[in-house]
Amino acid sequence: MEFLELAQYFKRLENTPSRIEMTKILSDLFKHSSENEIGEICYLLQGRVASLYEATEFGIADKLMIRAIAKACAVQDKDVLSAFKKNGDLGIAGEAISRQSSPIRHTKIITIREVFDRLKTVAESGGDGSQDKKIQILSDLIQSLDPLSVRYVVRIPLDKLRLGFSDMTILDAFSWMLVGNKSLHAKLEDAYSVRPDMAYIGRQIKAHGIKGIEHVSAIVGAPILASLCARLPDAVEMINKMGEVDVEPKYDGVRTQIHFKSQNGNNNLIQTFSRNLENTTAMYPELTNIEKQIKGKEVILDSEAIGYDVKTDRLIPFQETMTRKRKHNIEHVSSAIPLRFFVFDILYKDGKDLMGETLSNRRAILEETIIKGDILVVSPHIVTSDVTELRKYHDEQLKTGLEGAVVKKWESPYTPGRKGFHWVKFKEEEGKTGKLTDTIDAVVMGYYKGEGKRAGFGIGAFLVGVKKGDRIVSLTKIGTGVSDELWGILKNAFSNQSSSVRPKEYEDVNKTLEPDAWVHPKIVVEIAADDITVSPVHGAHFALRFPRLVLIRKDKGVADATTAREIEDMYNNQKSIK
Repeated sequence: MEFLELAQYFKRLENTPSRIEMTKILSDLFKHSSENEIGEICYLLQGRVASLYEATEFGIADKLMIRAIAKACAVQDKDVLSAFKKNGDLGIAGEAISRQSSPIRHTKIITIREVFDRLKTVAESGGDGSQDKKIQILSDLIQSLDPLSVRYVVRIPLDKLRLGFSDMTILDAFSWMLVGNKSLHAKLEDAYSVRPDMAYIGRQIKAHGIKGIEHVSAIVGAPILASLCARLPDAVEMINKMGEVDVEPKYDGVRTQIHFKSQNGNNNLIQTFSRNLENTTAMYPELTNIEKQIKGKEVILDSEAIGYDVKTDRLIPFQETMTRKRKHNIEHVSSAIPLRFFVFDILYKDGKDLMGETLSNRRAILEETIIKGDILVVSPHIVTSDVTELRKYHDEQLKTGLEGAVVKKWESPYTPGRKGFHWVKFKEEEGKTGKLTDTIDAVVMGYYKGEGKRAGFGIGAFLVGVKKGDRIVSLTKIGTGVSDELWGILKNAFSNQSSSVRPKEYEDVNKTLEPDAWVHPKIVVEIAADDITVSPVHGAHFALRFPRLVLIRKDKGVADATTAREIEDMYNNQKSIK
């Protein structure tokens, strides 16, 4: 398939607000693609040239892309910059300049495979002179493409493709391709939860139909979507709903999935992944020798990484642990903030997928697998069906400075990517304080320009929302409780994802709430508040009273955001107590 055909599909998707229409367009695209190209198409739809969990990034900023466009079209950088400022979209600017320079353009037919391979070369280029090399590759590619294709080839390395649909829509489209409806979505999602590689799923079903994914199972090196916690208001409800439960401390750390494979010599495979599938291996040099603590040749462990202060024997809060996200001086940071990995589950061992086993069985296998040491620590726990004992254990965790407890159904399987009542977080029982006892993970939708002192920051408040199906609906504005330093950090983060046009993922926002600048659905923030109130103006139909920013959740993606249904449940729980 020519890349121009794919660009035309991109344009149709970009101009379509309806999710069902986008599903049908994607289905048609998949039907017309071959087994040899559907994988590359899936990656390009995600704005990537590899799976989400491969540490492959383009490393392209606007300035570098401007130089590549200018070189390809024989214009000055300032001409591209001027078009960019006019359109607010470097892809559209590149397309416009490309049309103007058409007489010097190549006319060779370019396939999807050729574009994909060149973009992959850009992503894999590193070291001395890599910037010039990237500019040359992009320049040559842009010069060989038609103007519409330029629009999307420019956007992909900038992580600004933004066609307005989620991975779940792609799974729907796979089902439509196979049977003409969404009936196969659940089977496809189950496979994707265990092997979150859209290209792999696409290739399997293109070649073998739905049977191609029937035997998908865990493998070392491919992260499994993390099982997630639901909310229940109190210990009584937890025992009533779950029966006998496993209760563990809730750590304020970084969710970390550890993959280990013993190989010859010192070449053991050790990889880690965050809850949003980011490869975080470079953050954790202390895991290099964990073979000493593992009885087994291959394991996949679920854990919480948290900083540990040896001198004071205390655990370090999330914000400090997350300094590991920096890309430089990791060795120095690791010595300054040593980590412990509290392991609470085992998903795979020595060729056997354990997720279908009950938690009671998995826990027994885990305790047999981990040898006592300083790096990997099996998380302490109790098993109970007594409300009083559950509350007592939870209160003990709060007294030690932890967030509370995680309560898990003792005879339940591991459910990747799902929020159900197999796992529930227990922070503080509703009604014990005058404030919401749990925080909310919200998506930043846009920001408002500041007034007075904040005018210097260019931001004075921002709008956040929660998930409602595949869409984001507004929940609250936040303008207080933020330091001057943090306003500057927020403005920079928001500006990198800003747009003059409301992203398609956002449901209509009340005119009184429309921000001065929209922000693409990329940034998740943790929000605290006093309580939830009914709202006639917010799309969630609820608002937060006295909302305040806790922190930016760099470890979470939009898929991890709180849902409108969860907000409604929290409101109902709050109302029943009052």
